[in-house]
Amino acid sequence: MHSLPTTTREIHLVARPVGAPGDEHFTLTEVRIPELAEGQILVRNTWMSVDPYMRGRMDDAPSYIPPFELGAPLEGSAIGEVIASRADSIPVGAHVSHFLGWREHSVVDATGAVVVDIDPVPASAYLGPLGTTGLTAYLALTEIAPVNEGDTVYVSAAAGAVGSVAGQIARRLGAARVVGSAGGPEKTALLTTEFGYDAAIDRREGDLAKSLGEAAPDGIDVYLDSVGGDHLDAALEAMNPRGRVALVGAISGYNATGPLAGPDLYRAVTKELSLRGMIVGHYLDRFPEFHAKAMPWLLDGTLRTRETVLDGLENATKAFFGVLDGANTGKMLVRL
Repeated sequence: MHSLPTTTREIHLVARPVGAPGDEHFTLTEVRIPELAEGQILVRNTWMSVDPYMRGRMDDAPSYIPPFELGAPLEGSAIGEVIASRADSIPVGAHVSHFLGWREHSVVDATGAVVVDIDPVPASAYLGPLGTTGLTAYLALTEIAPVNEGDTVYVSAAAGAVGSVAGQIARRLGAARVVGSAGGPEKTALLTTEFGYDAAIDRREGDLAKSLGEAAPDGIDVYLDSVGGDHLDAALEAMNPRGRVALVGAISGYNATGPLAGPDLYRAVTKELSLRGMIVGHYLDRFPEFHAKAMPWLLDGTLRTRETVLDGLENATKAFFGVLDGANTGKMLVRL
């Protein structure tokens, strides 16, 4: 039997960024692993997620989730193997998902871990298409801004973790036309060849509103917004009367240092649009329903996904900077 590790490495937040975060805001630290209390497990993390929403938690400002503490490890979704357990419900050798990422080993309360089956699908799938990003795409298009048969759907950041799944779900829900926007020719090519989109817009080329009008000449009925700013403005211009907008992110403004110019929302009045925000953490009880649908899609290959992977905890901040800059195709992950 191998002896258990007594120390591990963590990434701590040491200063709050103003504008874009950099290496100076983080430190890689070695710490002692505490003794397990009753009901706890020790997890050797194998995969961790970096996500755009984490930028907001680096600010000391009220929000839907508390800010990260200075001098403490960051948090986020992770997958790992249980190597020690004082919880009857989770044995050694099980694989679990939990929220104490940004470290190589995590002491987790059993109530904060979910056992996952890594036989049918790779462990990393539980951070991507079967994780909160997949759940976001599914709920956004079935509940927040429901897609009806024959609709035209527009998705921004369409080659990202949410968007790459959302286009395919929109198609399954009966959308007649699915339009996506992404940055650069490689990503836009993938939208139509791999991710189920009918038309792809390169947000870096030309006028976005004009391009959206050409890609969806009959207007759009549903918009899944992960970007905000000019993307939301262009979508409101293209929306058909009584269209639906799911607001799940606004990455264009995450590093802003001052007030942001907003879109003209009077169009939402005159077109009788519905704009509804969504925090996926409030819908975690819907995972069983979502997995029942998405797992078969993954297994039969009809749900196509991509991952962008960096290796080693020391590269986690680089992965985080990359996801804010749009460097990822599909889900951005760190393999530990």
